[in-house]
Amino acid sequence: MTWIKICGTTNLEDALLACDAGADAVGFVFYEKSPRCVSVETAREICAKLPESVERVGVFVNEPPERVSVVADKVGLTAVQFHGDEHRNPAKYVVNRNAFFCLPAVETVREWKSGVLMTFRDFPNLAGVLLDSGTREERGGTGKTFGWGEAHSLVSAIGTLHPVVVAGGLTPLNVGWAVELLRPWGVDVVSGVETSPGRKDPGKVRAFVNAVREIDRKAS
Repeated sequence: MTWIKICGTTNLEDALLACDAGADAVGFVFYEKSPRCVSVETAREICAKLPESVERVGVFVNEPPERVSVVADKVGLTAVQFHGDEHRNPAKYVVNRNAFFCLPAVETVREWKSGVLMTFRDFPNLAGVLLDSGTREERGGTGKTFGWGEAHSLVSAIGTLHPVVVAGGLTPLNVGWAVELLRPWGVDVVSGVETSPGRKDPGKVRAFVNAVREIDRKAS
């Protein structure tokens, strides 16, 4: 079963919607420049009311690991996601939670033979590697896809070592294609299931999860 994360959650209604639709994880953005940024207090209140079975992932951009651990403890996060430049030196970002590291897809596809496969080899609590179409100017939630065909070899190669999560421009209409083509461990969606930044569309959330599960059923 493909792991599904609904990210950019800002309110309890949307978090419970994601859980009810069948998502495996709900994401909270703690990056002040994001229109989906949520306070520690709000995220804590939401997480306290979520089912134990659903993962609660905090998204951080170039924050000191000490602060990441403090926020994770206060909120009750089960994992953290480093969505900035942390992938360039992951050894500096060991925290008290499982961790996902985001890689810029276009740059990584272009340079992956230079050693990216070994970057996280010794990281002690790696949850997965996330490929996203974001840039340094706009870290995520861009609504833009990256070249899935060009990334196929990269996803396969990384997948032999670590779980791979695909993000960037996914929607209910294209996520099935992405899962069928790339066979990632997981998918992560933000803008593709929103009515506006930070507000989820119930129909799109359910359609997104259903599209992934349909491909899972075919594959099995």
